Amino acid sequence: MTIYMQSAARAAEAPMTEAERAARVELAAAYRIFDMLGWTEMIFNHITVRGPGPDSSPKSLRFLINPFGLHYREITASSLVLIDIEGNPVRKTEWPVNRAGFVIHSAIHGAMPQAHCVMHTHTTTGIAVACLKEGLSSHNFYGAMLHGQVAYHEFEGITVESGEKDRLVKSIGAKQAVILRNHGLLAWGPSVPQAYLMLWTLQRACDVQIAASAAGAVNPIRPEVFPQTVREGGPAEKRTCDDVFAALQRMIDAKDPSYRT
Repeated sequence: MTIYMQSAARAAEAPMTEAERAARVELAAAYRIFDMLGWTEMIFNHITVRGPGPDSSPKSLRFLINPFGLHYREITASSLVLIDIEGNPVRKTEWPVNRAGFVIHSAIHGAMPQAHCVMHTHTTTGIAVACLKEGLSSHNFYGAMLHGQVAYHEFEGITVESGEKDRLVKSIGAKQAVILRNHGLLAWGPSVPQAYLMLWTLQRACDVQIAASAAGAVNPIRPEVFPQTVREGGPAEKRTCDDVFAALQRMIDAKDPSYRT
């Protein structure tokens, strides 16, 4: 299902700022990084970033989202769609916006001012863990870092109903790592690099959990070790997140810098 509420009058009213240009390039880079890592699902799933609005009121909230119809490998800074909190494009675009992506991401951006970036994936191991009754295991290096730090939201079908927004936000609370039951993974953060490293840690925890469980009985981590592991390996410092993302961005720049256009 898609939404596409184009208003020609509104679409022509907002010139692009340098802040928006920079946000577009960074977000387009994130899509290409996801493609490089294999975190793609044809034309589905989304990474969104808050865009500058005309003022600070909730109704003026805008965010950038991928055009529905392009693979992550095709996304460029200029093809990203800037929409308002109702899903209306701020300026003209030939592309529609996916309804499910709009509902999930607008709910989080709208309720959490600190959620600058929201990322959602359907990786195989991510969905596999999301389908497990016990959810994410803390008994591996990455899972231990997230002990007690993961939110869960029950599956309600394909997320296209606005009524689910409040329940989703309530499920998430203040936790930046989220497992959508029977669905996939989600992470948010105050910047693109911070959201990315949170999702990467959650994804790695799922990868290791599925691999270890297939190999044999898992050696449990002693309960008293978890608090220390969370303190030492929880949400990384902003500088670390920035450095990780910059390193990956250099890799995609060397491979194909067309995302910057």
